Amino acid sequence: MTQSRDLPTTDAEWKEKLGLERFEILRRGGTEQPFTGVYWDEKNPGTYSCAGCGTELFRSDTKYESGTGWPSFWEPIDKDRIVEVEDRSMGIVRVEARCAVCDGHLGHVFPDGPQPTGLRYCLNSASLDLAPD
Repeated sequence: MTQSRDLPTTDAEWKEKLGLERFEILRRGGTEQPFTGVYWDEKNPGTYSCAGCGTELFRSDTKYESGTGWPSFWEPIDKDRIVEVEDRSMGIVRVEARCAVCDGHLGHVFPDGPQPTGLRYCLNSASLDLAPD
């Protein structure tokens, strides 16, 4: 796993590191508007990492066009890099995807993705960084 070893510990440090938009998404569980993030229609090959800590999370060969307006993947690099948490914040039960290293909010996981997993990791572009191949 590739990640930063010196993670912020306070909200002020996280805001300084991430900027306001990324802080609101990664640390406060916000969501960017569909079709506005930088990666929703990204086609270049590479590895997507957590914008909070640098942990490599998804490869571009598992990314697909879900029609949702957010970058979607059918499988993480390793399931241990993602923590799944029940989310009842919108009056419905969803599964939130969080970075296992820094606990940053990435997005949600839905059971309507393509095979072979049948999963759709629907993520915020602002929670990710792409390192092109």
